[in-house]
Amino acid sequence: MKEYVRFVWRCFRISFVGDWRYYAWMLLLTTLVLFGINAYCKQLVYGLATTGMTDQVSWGMYIANFTFLVGMAAAAVMLVIPVYVYRNRDLHDLVIFGELLAVASIIMCLLFVTVDLGRPDRATHLFRRFNFPFSMLTWDVIVLNGYLLLNLHITGYLIYCKYRNREPRKALFVVPFVFVAIVWAISIHTVTAFLYVGLGARPFWNSAIIAPRFLASAFSAGPAFIIVTLQVIRRFTAYDVTDKALQTLRQIVLVALTINMFLLVSELFTEFYAGTAHITSIRYLYFGLEGHHALVPWIWTSILLNFAALTILYLPMARSLRYLNIACVLLFVGIWIEKGMGLIIPAFIPSPLGEIVEYTPTLNEILVCLGIWAFGLLLYTVLVRITVPVLSGRLSSARGFEAATSGVAAP
Repeated sequence: MKEYVRFVWRCFRISFVGDWRYYAWMLLLTTLVLFGINAYCKQLVYGLATTGMTDQVSWGMYIANFTFLVGMAAAAVMLVIPVYVYRNRDLHDLVIFGELLAVASIIMCLLFVTVDLGRPDRATHLFRRFNFPFSMLTWDVIVLNGYLLLNLHITGYLIYCKYRNREPRKALFVVPFVFVAIVWAISIHTVTAFLYVGLGARPFWNSAIIAPRFLASAFSAGPAFIIVTLQVIRRFTAYDVTDKALQTLRQIVLVALTINMFLLVSELFTEFYAGTAHITSIRYLYFGLEGHHALVPWIWTSILLNFAALTILYLPMARSLRYLNIACVLLFVGIWIEKGMGLIIPAFIPSPLGEIVEYTPTLNEILVCLGIWAFGLLLYTVLVRITVPVLSGRLSSARGFEAATSGVAAP
């Protein structure tokens, strides 16, 4: 226990050590977090009236970001499967960065759900009357918190074993939890999709293709973010990330994005050609409805960004890391728009009574969102800052603290 407390203390200390770029990045994130906290305090005082949500559009940017981040958390499995199922040695030492991303993403998910509650103190009613297994919300509570605990255990155990310079007991403490996490990662996004699909009053979501599209978009956006993160780690630290590992992730992104775009085209053909029940909402999204077209520029921008990224990934130029980074950024932004403004908001327009009330987020709402994103990125930066010296051997129980900080730029 004494050595573990020493390990935690040294990790805490090293999270404050870096060069000027690290301090500037952390200062920026901290500033955004403080703005977000201030905005949320206003929301606590005045209620959800400080947001752009109304009786007609009761889910907005908070749930949109929650949906996107659930996919980001589930995407960690795309590193776990090649390593633990197919024995891919190129990604073996990098899988932990995907699991750290899952931890940060799930924490952001929980924060977005919290700020979406007008009275967060009344969330205790959920636990007093935990309507399991009949309510999909209770399923979501279980899978999100369970996935967070799984990744905290796996990453914490592996990092601490590396710090102690001892071989982890994988057969007992890692592999069983990893295979449970693989199934759990798929379940968190599937259960979230079922939350929407099961709402019969919102025909826009009543499609069996929603859950597969959730997974396909998640398995492209998540690894794309990890690709960029790994290059930042390689550039600003001494940790070795091979080009072969990055190209392996590129292939995963390519396949997942191809499936996502195919499912999108299939859904658009089905709805517009057959004229199904939710044609009104989908027409509003893509072409506008009765003079209301706030989301039209956003969704077409998303489609163009995703197709541009897919084109780059198919061309030989994607083997160049410069173009690979461009493709990753394009698809990340495109899928964020698609999963947020393109999925959540249109389901409420028009309302079941036929009312067309458009949703526009307020400045206060945007600041809260930026604050949560900044907190998640800050948390992920700290986790990576701690992990890199441990994995590279500079921070261990047998070496002094100075060895972990001397001449090392933090990611």
